[in-house]
Amino acid sequence: MIRLRLWWKRLLPLLLTATLWVPTGSVLALNDGQQLVVEAWRLVNQSYVDPAHLEGVHWRQLRQRALEQPIETSEAAYDAITTMLAPLADPYTRLLRPNDYKVLRSATQGSVNGIGLQLGSSGPDQRIVAITALEGSPAAEAGISSGTEILEVDGSSAKAMGLETTASRLRGEAGSRVQLVLRSPEGTTRELLLQRRAVNLLPVLSRELEQNGKRLGYLRISQFSEPVPEQVSQILQGFSKRQIDGLILDLRNNSGGLVEAGLAVANGLLDGQPIVETLDRQGLRDPIQASPGRWYAGPMLTLVNGGTASASEIVAGALQDDGRSVLLGSRTFGKGLIQTLIGLGDGSGLAVTVARYVTPSGRDIQNLGIEPDHRLEQPEPLNPGGAGDTWLQVAQRQLADQIGSP
Repeated sequence: MIRLRLWWKRLLPLLLTATLWVPTGSVLALNDGQQLVVEAWRLVNQSYVDPAHLEGVHWRQLRQRALEQPIETSEAAYDAITTMLAPLADPYTRLLRPNDYKVLRSATQGSVNGIGLQLGSSGPDQRIVAITALEGSPAAEAGISSGTEILEVDGSSAKAMGLETTASRLRGEAGSRVQLVLRSPEGTTRELLLQRRAVNLLPVLSRELEQNGKRLGYLRISQFSEPVPEQVSQILQGFSKRQIDGLILDLRNNSGGLVEAGLAVANGLLDGQPIVETLDRQGLRDPIQASPGRWYAGPMLTLVNGGTASASEIVAGALQDDGRSVLLGSRTFGKGLIQTLIGLGDGSGLAVTVARYVTPSGRDIQNLGIEPDHRLEQPEPLNPGGAGDTWLQVAQRQLADQIGSP
């Protein structure tokens, strides 16, 4: 669910050839649905992060097999593409039907209709789990915590539907209802009936705190969408002008978003230091370095948890490896893969895993996550930044002590 920076465009030249090689050597004209399948196949073939894996699943044969089926409608083409992608066993490389593609694109602008639950895939059996419930959403109000497994949506198995279809089933018109069966991280099963509504993502929140005579800035980023870097820049530069004594950056339950937005925020906190290294399909490393200067240069601490994923893990890993910020909380989610979104021309699109990333010290966090410098006591607060947030209280005391140290 991540759009890449301009330097990724070299990975994605669009080949729109409408012919198919067949064993007899003849060339057959393809209908619109078949052209869609061929285009999807070629885009994945030329950009997927692991070409050896494509060979391992007999990728060319999968294209041939898909085109052997009757494809007379767009829906038939979508089914064929989904079947073709399934052997990759990569839940993040997937077809997005037109409505799903539109919703995902709109989410990068900062709004979405549904229950406000960010999902991920976990474990070798690809269980569908909650990464985070967006603040103020029906999912958050119902107390759905990070790591909760989604068992059923409206009577259908989430595991059988897969990540994108499950996410799509949770979205819908405001006022409509959706029935969920959930299993908590502790193993408790429960049913919920939630009403969908417009969810304002409000990705950036800030305020000033006081601790032991120290003035602390609090900055919470719940999603990296397009407006975030500019908002964060204004807040941090405002903190600097008001000469706060320290900063608490809260990345709890930040499931990621746009990589370029996360990189821009990291750039504003690091002074010429390394941010991340991406590994492309040729195994080449592309280091990304922060530019000189910072929006805020004072002491800081960063809060993370199991809902901290993807782009937010890039930021947290850079801050930790570069010695810019101590991390407090619990181990992060562990999504070290980068996707790009590609439109297919008919309103549908593809999300394709195009790279892996490692932190500045070379850590590959896929399925491993980032271990904080200091683990905080469980259970963790259900409302990050709100009343009774004991982790934030610990961070305030630790940062005030850090500032007060000689």
